[in-house]
Amino acid sequence: MSTARDLMIVALDTAPARRLERGDLSLALAGAEAYDLLRAGTIVLDGGGRILPVPRTGHGPGPEPGPGPGPGPGPGPADRLLEEAAAALRREAPYESLPDWLWRRGRGLASLRLAALAEEGHVSWERSRWLPFRGGRTVLGDTAARRRAAYRWAADEPVLLALAAAAGIRDEIAPDEPTATDDTVLTVLAAVHDAVMELEAVRRRRAIEDAAFANVWRGA
Repeated sequence: MSTARDLMIVALDTAPARRLERGDLSLALAGAEAYDLLRAGTIVLDGGGRILPVPRTGHGPGPEPGPGPGPGPGPGPADRLLEEAAAALRREAPYESLPDWLWRRGRGLASLRLAALAEEGHVSWERSRWLPFRGGRTVLGDTAARRRAAYRWAADEPVLLALAAAAGIRDEIAPDEPTATDDTVLTVLAAVHDAVMELEAVRRRRAIEDAAFANVWRGA
């Protein structure tokens, strides 16, 4: 099971609650990878929120040992991008903070995930009025990966819901909806939320600066 792959498929398969920004989705995908690496036992978080790699005993993150989503589609194929994320971990003190890792790993991750889905034969492109990444409409095939993602989405998995809300795929979690309870997972979700809010603040600041510059230019 790859939460990052499933989140990317859900993003392509669901009408977003708001305009889907590539940066927001990339940060949420990086958070999904952090969650997958935690479940796989590839990393742990110390008390200061830094990512500590667990000494390798195998070949890559492999399947996570924790509880899965319950009955439904079986585990998916290996996630190449998740393996790359594991290989790129900082393995020397003082290590890397979770927020710094989200920004570093999230840079362009939505595009990488989309390209990986295309390489794996899960998506194709066609022209349409809805342009999720301003480059064409993605068409998902009827694949096992899509069915796995749809099953997790329909099951209201708390982590998948929270990451989708952070990315803008769906509205914020309502009080009566399922939420994560593990403190480490909550730390990851909070870091993703804060990063998305920070990115939105940057976009607003740039929009104000651009508007001010345009006014000066028109008055020149």
